[in-house]
Amino acid sequence: MKKGILERLDAGEVVIGDGGYVIALERRGYVKAGHWTPEAAVEHPDAVKQIHREFLRAGADVIQTFTFYSSDDKLKLSGNVTDITAKQINEAACDIAREVANEGGALVAGGVSQTPVYRDSSSESEVKAIFKKQLDVFVKKNVDFLIVEYFEHVAEAEWAVQVLKTSGKPVAATLCISPEGDIDMVSPGDCAVRLVKAGAQIVGINCHLDPLTCVRTVKLMKEGLERARLKAHLMVQPLGFHTPECNHKGYLSLPEFPFALETRAMTRWDMQRYAREAYNVGIRYIGGCCGFEPYHIRALSEELAQERGFLPPASAQHEMWGKGLEMHTKPWVRARARREYWENLLPASGRPKCPSMATPQD
Repeated sequence: MKKGILERLDAGEVVIGDGGYVIALERRGYVKAGHWTPEAAVEHPDAVKQIHREFLRAGADVIQTFTFYSSDDKLKLSGNVTDITAKQINEAACDIAREVANEGGALVAGGVSQTPVYRDSSSESEVKAIFKKQLDVFVKKNVDFLIVEYFEHVAEAEWAVQVLKTSGKPVAATLCISPEGDIDMVSPGDCAVRLVKAGAQIVGINCHLDPLTCVRTVKLMKEGLERARLKAHLMVQPLGFHTPECNHKGYLSLPEFPFALETRAMTRWDMQRYAREAYNVGIRYIGGCCGFEPYHIRALSEELAQERGFLPPASAQHEMWGKGLEMHTKPWVRARARREYWENLLPASGRPKCPSMATPQD
């Protein structure tokens, strides 16, 4: 019998999460940008299944259901589909995730995200009813644990945790906030305390900002929990993009969002540094969000291979630190088959007229 998420984290194991779905599937032609709703789980299940498989092969221990923004209020607002319900999407997404997870012994996590209703009315009963409808599907499909993710307001995330806790399944909660705090300026430390008191056993950060910024925010959450004498496991699933100039609202304020982010993509070597930084802070659930491709997840797995005790299947085609280049016919390429080269490389963008950073537009 495979171990559950809390059993693994309680034992000090490193859990590798999966990567980003909506941007990856938009680039592949299966998700419409704007509202980023996940009807592809019904309309293009093979596309969703394929990216799940690539994350699994790259070393992911968790496969998240493709249920981001999968609530009826969000689907109605988007207008992307009129003949598919959130329930249908959530059920299909659970089935797809379970099929792939079973191929490699991974866990399935059912995820809920922030709602338009909270922004429009802040009605606790209405918001909780939306989460309850999603939870009913996750319970029916028997996901292994639940994730409250991509919340800008800790108050709404608390409501989500409270609803999901009624299932009796483990609950993780991640906010898309900066080191300054959530949109209402609640500090990361206080956010963590509130989430744990609401019932979350795992807390952290996802999306909106680059990996090292997100690690810094999780560190602030950890310090807040320590001051309050509370305990929880820590997780982080950041962007796969460099965002050094972003302010409180993150990468949505960049002029390149969402169709010109390619030059900001992080390299596999950036990801290895991120994995090590996260591990050193004490984070044991380490994954990615928007911009994280399977090779990024492989990099996390490779950096922490010694701690995990194994390499993922995808590493069979990838020798560490460029060692495979030793057989290249060009001597200058062969000279790159060493860690020092890739660790110290400052990649060029190839765009001589472009600035190194932009001015956020909010």
